[in-house]
Amino acid sequence: MARKSEIRGRLIVRTPLSWLAGRYSLGVRSVRRAALGSVVASIAIIVTGGIVRVTGSGLGCTDWPMCTGETLAPTAEMGVHGAIEFGNRLLTGVLCAVVGWVIITARLQERPMPAVLRGGWAQFWIVVLNAVVGGVTVWMRLSPYIVAAHFLAATLLLTAAVYTWHAAYADEGAGAGADGAAGEASGHGGGGVRPGVRTPSAPRTAARIRSLSAVLVAVTALLVVVGTLATGSGPHAGDSSDVVRMPFDWTVVTVVHGVLAGAVLVLAGVLLSALPRDGFGAVRRKATVFLAVLLGQGVVGLVQSLTALPSLVVMLHLLGSALVWTGVLQVHFTVKRASFGHSGQPGGAPLPRARGAATHA
Repeated sequence: MARKSEIRGRLIVRTPLSWLAGRYSLGVRSVRRAALGSVVASIAIIVTGGIVRVTGSGLGCTDWPMCTGETLAPTAEMGVHGAIEFGNRLLTGVLCAVVGWVIITARLQERPMPAVLRGGWAQFWIVVLNAVVGGVTVWMRLSPYIVAAHFLAATLLLTAAVYTWHAAYADEGAGAGADGAAGEASGHGGGGVRPGVRTPSAPRTAARIRSLSAVLVAVTALLVVVGTLATGSGPHAGDSSDVVRMPFDWTVVTVVHGVLAGAVLVLAGVLLSALPRDGFGAVRRKATVFLAVLLGQGVVGLVQSLTALPSLVVMLHLLGSALVWTGVLQVHFTVKRASFGHSGQPGGAPLPRARGAATHA
């Protein structure tokens, strides 16, 4: 129950969290670990959703929010399919606990972390949205369009989780591209040009990097959406019974999906080559990791297409899609939070760097 008090003519609303924040505080490591936990849990939701689909357990629980019209949990007669579907539902409860811990740890910091707090609450409401869409999926008997929306809602949750994870580091002033600024501030590392010294190509370089990053995210998002069309028109309907599929030619959609993957690969390579070698260590590292994950995902996708979509490979491809999306967001947020000076290097105004701030993946 919120408690109200009036201080100097202003009405202050006291909540349980604000009461706790006035008496206890947690270290920054706690919020970073909680944020990382939410990323892992969001990826797990995507992967377990794939397990439900490829095992034909989508209607293992025949109703929602109850598993059946009379019981919350599956009955013995429902077999392994009921257990798999119900297990996926239980994981949503774990995710809620993790997101709640993100919100609590962000609120109990001595130094306010508003971006992390916003990200935590965004995750909470997206979890609610995802649960509702999951219920509609059952009610609509696994309509491929609702299944696609369910996957995209899970991807939206992962987006909020990665943003929160990134903000848990950036909020301390160690902005994700601040390694160059820290090097300049400490007298070593730097970009070879002091902040404040204008070079003709610097503004164009900064604008090009940011534009490439934004386009890379947009094309990767399109890749994910087309992937849902390939899934919706493919053989894994999500249930052992006959479920209507999307009316697309699976081969054509798969080819389009592959072309988009190639475009993402090229864009990532162009972005990496456009990054100056000095002062952009964090961005270069994340772009390199993203390229490696993307190549691995491409190999898995090619294998599943040539081997009639075996269940295990399909699940690996789903895991890869989550890792690809996480990687491209990490690259984009790192570029976006970088502070470009007149020299074109990050950190036009040197910022203090927290210990270990640029070490997260």
